[in-house]
Amino acid sequence: MPRTQGGAGDGTATEDTALLSIGAVLGQLRDEFPEVTISKIRFLEAEGLVEPQRTPSGYRKFNARDVERLAYVLRVQRDHYLPLRVIREHLDGLENGERVSLPSAAESPEGSQGAAVEPETPAELRIGRDELMAATGADSAQLEQWESYGLVAAGRDGGFDAETVAIGRLLADLARFGLEPRHLRAVKAAADREAGLVETVVAPLRRHRNPQTRLHAEATARELAELSVRLHAAMVQSALRLRLR
Repeated sequence: MPRTQGGAGDGTATEDTALLSIGAVLGQLRDEFPEVTISKIRFLEAEGLVEPQRTPSGYRKFNARDVERLAYVLRVQRDHYLPLRVIREHLDGLENGERVSLPSAAESPEGSQGAAVEPETPAELRIGRDELMAATGADSAQLEQWESYGLVAAGRDGGFDAETVAIGRLLADLARFGLEPRHLRAVKAAADREAGLVETVVAPLRRHRNPQTRLHAEATARELAELSVRLHAAMVQSALRLRLR
């Protein structure tokens, strides 16, 4: 992204001289992006799209280049439905002086005369029961317990995906503290409710005929899931602080 140039007579860059708080950045961006929120800006930071400075007390401070990057990300998401991974590659290219091309309306399925083609989805990694137990350190009885309480579930092909491996490892770690599957039913129920809430938000996008819009739905769902996880963690920490005082 182009850097702000020009100093007061000395020709040096001045992008760091006018640092903005996250609230001030939000005010600037909302002229073009009325739906942007502070949570969205924090999410884009967490995804590595922008790296604001921090004051000694931990407050974010954004320079002009940061605001330009945020505006670019929001604009490309809105107009081209590109996933954040691709947008990050575009930003890296722009930083290196490369020319970056964006898909035009004619290249999108809605702008073409041919039939819409669903983007290919890479095959998921699937493992069997023995591999899952080896990866999590669980035995057959533990795995059956996890399944009986709905904490993990095999796919239609009988295999387990990467998320199930992560869940299994966390369940095994919690078991060392005496937390059994029956204690974690409320966690699973809360996760299902949160997933349902995300699904409600993105459902209109997922029903869209344009495959690019459906890809945007997937990116939005991931973003909402990340925010939900962070909210849940913050609430648990807050509740514990109150209980342990």
